Amino acid sequence: MMVRKATKNDVRIIAGLAVLLWDHPSADELADEFSEILSQEDAQVFLKYAADTPVGFAQCQLRHDYVEGTETTPVGYLEGIFVMEGHRRRGYAKELLNACESWAKEKGCTEFASDCELENADSFRFHMAMDFAEANRIICFTKRLQRLVDRGKKEERP
Repeated sequence: MMVRKATKNDVRIIAGLAVLLWDHPSADELADEFSEILSQEDAQVFLKYAADTPVGFAQCQLRHDYVEGTETTPVGYLEGIFVMEGHRRRGYAKELLNACESWAKEKGCTEFASDCELENADSFRFHMAMDFAEANRIICFTKRLQRLVDRGKKEERP
């Protein structure tokens, strides 16, 4: 029943858990992403084990850009956290979060932040139970820009 820092040898384990959390094309692509993440000094992944079985993970990193509701930089940031069904409500997510927060403190952070989708009630309840304070609610917008092409002429570039 331990939490430990993940290494590059753990990317398949992390990817197998992460594919259960995020809509993603494949565990292989996630393994590639986590391999890159684990090579960065400003990022860390923690694994939670029950006996010898990995049952959860948390990904955190340092954000140097502005983080909503914070006053310092860098800010420790919870990028994702997951505990498998059947292992929830045992304090495992809190253990993972504590590991992330400790790591951020070791990196010199005095603030820690996170986010969740507006409709993700489970994530919202978790954050509130872990003493996060809601900083803001936003709705993000996107739109596709049409390329400017005049019949037969080369594409204009802005």
